[in-house]
Amino acid sequence: MTEVSDREPPRRRVPGPARPARPDGRRRPGPGARPARRPAPRPGGPRVIRLGSPRPRLRMVSLALTLVMVAFVVRLLQVQAVDASAYAAKAEQNRYVGRTLAAERGGITDRNGVELATSVDAYDITADPTMFTPETTKATDAPEQAAALLAPILGQDMDTVAGKLRAKNTRYTLLAHRQTPQVWKQIKDLKTTLAAKSETDESTVNVLAGVLAVPASKRVYPNGELAAGILGWVNADGKGGGGVEQQLNEELAGKDGKIRYAQSGGRQVPTAGSTETPAVAGSDVELTIDRDIQWAAQNAISEQVKKSGADRGYVMVQDARTGEILAMANSPGFDPNDLSQASSAALGNAALQDAYEPGSTAKVMSMAAVLEENVATPATHVVVPNRLHRGDRLFQDDIDHPTWNLTLNGVLAKSSNIGTILATGQLGKTQKQANRVLYSYLRKFGIGRPTGLGFPGETKGILAPADKWSTSQQYTIPFGQGVSINAMQAASVYSTIANGGVRVEPTLVRGAKGPDGRFTPSPKPKKTRVVSEKTAKTLAQMLESVVDDEEGTGTKARIPGYRVAGKTGTANRVDPATGKYHGYTSSFAGFAPADKPRITVYCAIQNATRGSYFGGQICGPIYKQVMEFALKTLQIPPTGTQPARLPVGFAP
Repeated sequence: MTEVSDREPPRRRVPGPARPARPDGRRRPGPGARPARRPAPRPGGPRVIRLGSPRPRLRMVSLALTLVMVAFVVRLLQVQAVDASAYAAKAEQNRYVGRTLAAERGGITDRNGVELATSVDAYDITADPTMFTPETTKATDAPEQAAALLAPILGQDMDTVAGKLRAKNTRYTLLAHRQTPQVWKQIKDLKTTLAAKSETDESTVNVLAGVLAVPASKRVYPNGELAAGILGWVNADGKGGGGVEQQLNEELAGKDGKIRYAQSGGRQVPTAGSTETPAVAGSDVELTIDRDIQWAAQNAISEQVKKSGADRGYVMVQDARTGEILAMANSPGFDPNDLSQASSAALGNAALQDAYEPGSTAKVMSMAAVLEENVATPATHVVVPNRLHRGDRLFQDDIDHPTWNLTLNGVLAKSSNIGTILATGQLGKTQKQANRVLYSYLRKFGIGRPTGLGFPGETKGILAPADKWSTSQQYTIPFGQGVSINAMQAASVYSTIANGGVRVEPTLVRGAKGPDGRFTPSPKPKKTRVVSEKTAKTLAQMLESVVDDEEGTGTKARIPGYRVAGKTGTANRVDPATGKYHGYTSSFAGFAPADKPRITVYCAIQNATRGSYFGGQICGPIYKQVMEFALKTLQIPPTGTQPARLPVGFAP
């Protein structure tokens, strides 16, 4: 039996077509054939390139990288060690700097919104002294060249400007404060011209490249000298230097901002970014004064001071009902736009800062005390001799006269010193008691104390306590000598009588408008009753006799159509330079209409040297001129009633 195998029988190889012969006569190997050995290269045959080892190439790359790193290290050492100071100096010219953003100062207006003080655009001209060094400009005299160009524009000495440009250890120097835009435009045009020329001409140096401008503002007073004593001025640091500008500096100034930015070559780099805290503008202040009435008062007093050859004078105009000051004029004055032309004696506000003896205008307070204490009436008889001996002195009136038989009203109308001494002597059983009573009324009228305005440099006057009055003061103070006041205090006394015996603290500021546009009125003034309404009305009638009666001393103050109440004053004047009596203080005070008082006007002139020095003669006309203007401006109708015409004298 044949054994069957499970293995597949071997296949027979079927011969295929013959493979073509190779060109060299040898057959190509078939599948599965062993590769033939390559014959050794024959001499003179093609060369075969074989890949070499990579190690040499890696060594070369490593060497190149090492050389690059060495170059970087060498450069780093040069920057940070060898040439560190030079590169630090260059970097110094491209760094972050900061400056203050000045807040816009608030304006000042009158009661009708008329601008009295405002701010306009201006520039502080500054420089970076490091940009004027020989290293930076390649010129040894760059400060001198720049100064020669800048000095005529800035109105300064060339050496002064050059000295500022040569400043050491600083990158900031101020060349000129608050210059107009026109000045900066001139400088900027010069800079542009030099920069353009330096690009085409290597010998030209832009010596003004380091001159810069910082935006600021300049205070302007559109009306010049008008109300300068009230307004004051702004000093070189941008702060109030006097008047309302100083008193309300914080409200007017606002709050400065700050900015920090990168700069290069004195210019801001806009792409470097910056941080800024915006400035907050100041508040606008509205005063109580009326510009037109202020002008009338200032014009009148200036003309009279010049005509009389006087040292100075002042006029006050006040609303008797509200205490608001409508005008406060001084002569001589000054222009706050140009303080370089102002004399030191004219700066300030003399109407509030001068303390002087008022003279007979103060008699109204003595009469108020007499009437309020019920020791006399307007019809009380007062026998006035030509001379009166009291204490260690012999008193007289301003003119020699025979014995006068006057009423109390006549004593005031004829302004008798002797009659006033006799009347006030009845205020107490003894002279000391009378002194204390009179002193209390003077204090209530505001004498010897601040007016309430809080004005810079304001004087409160001089009023000694009654127990310290000298022998002569006991008799001179009743008629206005031996006591000192300012013009505002004098006006306030008459406003108190005009207001029915109630003193209203004078006010100069109506309110302020903040940056948000909201108006905030000033606090209401303090009111104090000084005398009764009856006494005030009686005094008003007595004061009419001074102006209306032919025997009165104030006839030049009459105003057609209006009832006028007023009082003259002529006092011996203490010369502030010597402290001794020299010359006179001439004054007039009053209100109108006398039956329905609205306006108080007070005028005083110091040391008139030409013409009359009597208050009724040189201040009475000023009172009339200013009062007439104020009545018309405020459209106050004429009086419709006749004056009381109280008797001046009596038949013995």
